[in-house]
Amino acid sequence: MSVCVVTGGAGFIGTALCRLLAGTFDHVVAVDALLPQVHPVPVRPVGLDDRVELRVADIRDTATWDDLLSAVHPDVVVHLAAETGTGQSLTAATRHTSTNVVGTSQMLDALVRHDAVPRRLVLASSRAVYGEGAWRSRDGQVVYPAQRTAESITGGQWDFPGLDPLPMDARTVEPRPVSVYGATKLAQENLVTIWARAFGVEPVVVRLQNVYGRGQSPHNPYTGIVALFCRTAAAGRPIPLYEDGQVRRDFVAIDDVATAMHHAAVTDALITGPLDIGSGEHQTIATVARLVAERYGAPAPQVTGQFREGDVRHAWAETTAARHTLAWSPGTDLATGITDLTTWLATLTLVA
Repeated sequence: MSVCVVTGGAGFIGTALCRLLAGTFDHVVAVDALLPQVHPVPVRPVGLDDRVELRVADIRDTATWDDLLSAVHPDVVVHLAAETGTGQSLTAATRHTSTNVVGTSQMLDALVRHDAVPRRLVLASSRAVYGEGAWRSRDGQVVYPAQRTAESITGGQWDFPGLDPLPMDARTVEPRPVSVYGATKLAQENLVTIWARAFGVEPVVVRLQNVYGRGQSPHNPYTGIVALFCRTAAAGRPIPLYEDGQVRRDFVAIDDVATAMHHAAVTDALITGPLDIGSGEHQTIATVARLVAERYGAPAPQVTGQFREGDVRHAWAETTAARHTLAWSPGTDLATGITDLTTWLATLTLVA
């Protein structure tokens, strides 16, 4: 019997992915702590496929793994469980490192302890590992600018003078995180890759851009920006735009992400390095806010000049490697994705 274990399997990405995995594996087990920030009511999510076994447990606890691995030995592990929130991580560093780093090492130790080493381990990493990423100077040189400071941002210096941003590409761009969250995700990548090679496991690291879509919490203040925009617009208020509104992001729909990760879990292809998962194009947050406001008939978005520590200026993925290796391509454009999200949100009760 083929078995897949998905940590964080009851979360936003996890529920979408488990639906696909349940059609491929004989037994899928979702391990999730149902954290209040993500699950205000700690019950099995409606969107979690009925074929998936849910174990409510904390990945940091040894007992979680001892109980699980005494019952199942996974062929594939998909590791999604993590504390997220770029800005939040700067003031909750212990919580982020405890879950993201220690939780990961607890899992790896348990897999060895129970002689349950899987064939493949898929890690959901983040574009946050790149930090500000690589930029090109006017003379063609690729440079890595230092982290933006509160002083420079307060003065309205949003970009790096004389430099143009480049897409995030694991084949050519070095990871240089500028947030605690990004640092913990890079630590996860190193832990998983080193461990996997030592024990003959196939490591697959996917670096996700800004994921959005149905199933995303509209109430979690550290959830994706699109859902938060919807919450504000649904209340009839203008969406506030941080910095100058020209921050660029790669917004990738949940179905495209779930499909990519499903391919990562089951492909026969040889994967030799991290894969960047995104829409392959960038949009300004002003563009996204305008589309959302129009859907709700809300006032026009307003530039506030506010900023958040740990946020990078621009981020989007070069998806060529993922498309080729996984035989995958994103299929949802931004306008369609926003329509789908707002249609789903209309079935809920949004409280701003």
